[in-house]
Amino acid sequence: MQPEMENHDKVILLVEDSEDDAFLMKRAFKAAEIQNPIQVVRDGEAAIRYLLGEREFADRQKYPYPSLVFLDLKLPYLSGLEVLAWKAKHPEIPNAIFIVITSSNEPSDLKTAYRLGASSYIVKPPTAEQLVEIAKSFRLYWLMCNSFPEAKRG
Repeated sequence: MQPEMENHDKVILLVEDSEDDAFLMKRAFKAAEIQNPIQVVRDGEAAIRYLLGEREFADRQKYPYPSLVFLDLKLPYLSGLEVLAWKAKHPEIPNAIFIVITSSNEPSDLKTAYRLGASSYIVKPPTAEQLVEIAKSFRLYWLMCNSFPEAKRG
């Protein structure tokens, strides 16, 4: 069964400090025909400011609240796990799906990420082709089949 409708309006926030990895992710999304808007921030503190709509991210027309957050774990200022811990302590923040994508295959990172609310944990693949395949799977499941709760707006 082919899903009928894709959620092109759902904003994706990519939290990735490596310009190369961010470029590869965006290229994989394009190859997978993901047409959703993608916002990129480079560190954990910027991710929290984005989620809160503070400072440089205050304009929600330009920086809409994301439905999906791709979160690296090894980030400057605050790690991805610290961002997840912050989010877990702030239930008033609108709903978003957090997908960890990291080079860490440490069992403790995996366990902690899920405990703190990650919906998925992906170890970055060694090739760009494999990353495209992950993006295609992501598109099918998260953007074509998954139902999103409406974000509560303050």
